[in-house]
Amino acid sequence: MADFRLAAEPRTEFGKGSARRTRREGRVPAVLYGHGQDVVHLSLPAREFAAALRNGGSNALLTIVLDGKEQLALTKAVQRDPISRTHEHVDLLLVRRGEKTTVEVPIVIVGEPAPDTIPNHQLNTVAIEADATKLPDSIEADITGRTAGQGITAGELVLPKGSTLITDPDALVIGFLGAPTAEALEAELAEAEAEAGIEKEEAGTEETEAAAEGAESAAEGDSGSADES
Repeated sequence: MADFRLAAEPRTEFGKGSARRTRREGRVPAVLYGHGQDVVHLSLPAREFAAALRNGGSNALLTIVLDGKEQLALTKAVQRDPISRTHEHVDLLLVRRGEKTTVEVPIVIVGEPAPDTIPNHQLNTVAIEADATKLPDSIEADITGRTAGQGITAGELVLPKGSTLITDPDALVIGFLGAPTAEALEAELAEAEAEAGIEKEEAGTEETEAAAEGAESAAEGDSGSADES
């Protein structure tokens, strides 16, 4: 697990206006708490913090350097702008080496299921307890050869050494479905069209109407020729 070092600066002004000024300066407002100490208000370099999350994942271990003092911390909550997706505020939890902590770890699918089988992802993360300095970036779920009707539960996942599963071991992580047949897809489409009030024309209707119109036009033409003669 990588350790990312971030130079923090103390914050003495608060409120929305102060937070906006901090972000304009290329920094992210943050709070640091834990181990019974008072909450510390600080700011982090926005680019370096984003890089830590991008390269180390949501559970990246951070070394916060503030006023010459180094402290280890984990990201507990991140507020993002819904449009720009920039970081607006961060909650940091103090940790110590060798200390156990509970975190949500992303699940990554590896392998390919059996032919005509579709994996159905039920859980994107599982909760584990592990050494705060040895948290995994992700946990793999191997779906190789799995067939419809099977499933992978949280208890079947292979956790890093020294980790303990907190999520219910019987919780379904990935289920497996059979790929729908062409007939099933057509039936589903017909049902959807019926619910939407769309009437499907019978095959050949347009061609039959066109042929009838052509025959009628030809008959009128022959009648006109006979009258002229």
